[in-house]
Amino acid sequence: MKLAVFSHCAVDTITIDDNNYEQIGGAACYCGITARQFNFDVDLYTKFGPDFPKQYLIQNKINFTNSESEKNTTKFAISINGADRTLKLENECDPIDYSGTSADGHMVSPIYHEISDDVFKKIKNDSNFLFVDPQGFLRRKDSQNNVTLDKTNLDLSNVNAIKVNPEEAQQIVQGTHDEMMLALQKKGVEYVLLTDKTNVSLLVKDKVYSITLPNKEIHDTTGIGDIFCATFCCTMLKEKDFLWALCFAGGAAQA
Repeated sequence: MKLAVFSHCAVDTITIDDNNYEQIGGAACYCGITARQFNFDVDLYTKFGPDFPKQYLIQNKINFTNSESEKNTTKFAISINGADRTLKLENECDPIDYSGTSADGHMVSPIYHEISDDVFKKIKNDSNFLFVDPQGFLRRKDSQNNVTLDKTNLDLSNVNAIKVNPEEAQQIVQGTHDEMMLALQKKGVEYVLLTDKTNVSLLVKDKVYSITLPNKEIHDTTGIGDIFCATFCCTMLKEKDFLWALCFAGGAAQA
């Protein structure tokens, strides 16, 4: 089976307890590697600059074409405190191009404005199963390049599944957690996932299914949401069982 992933690669500077280190990341890497662990072929639609180690993608047999840019890779400075983190945008690469793919499923997970409305519409028209993590559609930067979320009118027609946290959901719809999940469903989404730290809920038709991840010490949360999303998407494509997909994705995130 094949998964098409639409997201920028990133080079992140992580700060935890006054310790700094640099690592590659972005949903492109985390989702791509996770899908490869499930023996999916991965077509990655991304952009990265000469500062990105593309050999990482090649070694993991992730397919990419027309992805190299003269601009440096999108880069964030990320400060982590437990399950909370703050982001500062340090560089933004070129937007993503799209020319079509025969993948079984599509994952759209922008990290900062790399997917235009036109490209998003083309993806939706081509996809048989589309999973969206809308974080990058909602992000804005202030004069100091601090990244915040802003209210966004996002067209979710022809979207099969979406994953949001409460702060992200509030930029698209309004209400309590349950009310926001229902409002997202009314926009056309079949599977609505709401993650609130260790609490994960899934709305399907008229029922909400919830799991709680074990309460363990958290070190670095970077990429956990992407691993969760890719696992849910791949399991749905393989098994067509949303409860198993929910539980398996929770287990993968915990691991």
